[in-house]
Parts: sequence; structure tokens; C-alpha cells
Amino acid sequence: MSTETHVKDIKPGLKNVNVLFIVLETGRVTKTKDGHEVRTCRVADKTGSISMSVWDEVGALIQTGDIIRLTKGYAAVFKGCLTLYTGRGGELQKIGEFCMVYSEVPNFSEPNPEYVSQTNQTVLSDQSGSSNQNNGSASVNPAAETSNENGVTAPAPGSSTNPQQGGRNSGRRATNHQTAAASGAGPAVSNGKETRRTAKR
Repeated sequence: MSTETHVKDIKPGLKNVNVLFIVLETGRVTKTKDGHEVRTCRVADKTGSISMSVWDEVGALIQTGDIIRLTKGYAAVFKGCLTLYTGRGGELQKIGEFCMVYSEVPNFSEPNPEYVSQTNQTVLSDQSGSSNQNNGSASVNPAAETSNENGVTAPAPGSSTNPQQGGRNSGRRATNHQTAAASGAGPAVSNGKETRRTAKR
């Protein structure tokens, strides 16, 4: 039997993962378009916790407090978060309940800006190959954006996202967040809803 991996040593793209863990939480079931049931569980060992995605009947059998050995699993990034999967050849085996030393922190499935930037670079390189074919496509300048610890990308201070900086007026009044961004007050934050007042005058 191969050596067991600790949760702290799991990295994206790692294959043939053998790990022993305790189930901390079983998430709610979501259904795919194909009718499969997917459940995301939070699992942990003494080095930290990670999310694990379990499909179909196996997910229904897992309960909080189960001590499980995963063999031949793999790790990948899903929506910017490191996630553990059983895979086709993977196997989950319940070996006990409740009695295991574990640590909930660090949570290795927290959104990680490194993982988000890696997937963004892949998407950008894929788009740049096809942008020559699309005449109306705009290029993205990564230097004009900054990223915070949560993986949220915002325009860098001093850069503008307003394509009508100079030239003809569109006939619309500038909204509050547009004038704040133009005045150098930093990147504007908008929830995407209309900013006009709805009260009668």
C-alpha cells in the first residue's frame, strides 16, 4: 500500500492521493444536468481541512464523524478552491467513527488568489488565441487590474474602465460611481443596480 498524504500536502493536480480523514460536515445535495447527485463534504486530518466532492450513492452514505480512508483520489481547483475527488479508480472506505485527532484550520479549500490567477491566465491565453479571429474583441491588460486576498479583481488605481473618456457625450448623465472613478477617488464599487432615485419630485 502506498504512503498516506496529509491534507496540508495536497496540491492542485495531485493524483493517486491516499489520505485518512474525518468528515466534519456533509453539504447539501445538488443535482447536475445529467441527474447525478453531488455533495461537497468538509473533511480534516491533524494538518488541516479540505473540501471533498462526492457523487451519487456514496455521498448519501457518508455521515458527519465518519473516519474514512480515500485511496487513488485526486485534487483539482473548482471555482478557485482546492477540492478533493474520488475519481474513477478512487475508493472510500469507512474505518471508524468519531475518534480521530484533527484540525479544522487551516482550511485548504479557502478561495486562493493563486488558484484564481492560474485559471485566469489559462482563460486569457485561450482567449488571446481566438481574439485574432474575432474583430470586435477587446484585449485585457492584466497590469490595469489588481487582485485582493479574496480573488476579486478590480481596476488598478489610476486606470479607467470607462471607454468614453474623451470624445462625444453619449447624452446620458454620469452616475455617482462614474464621477467618483473619474475624480480619482479610487475604483468604484457597484452592485449593478440602478443608482437613480425613485422618489417623486
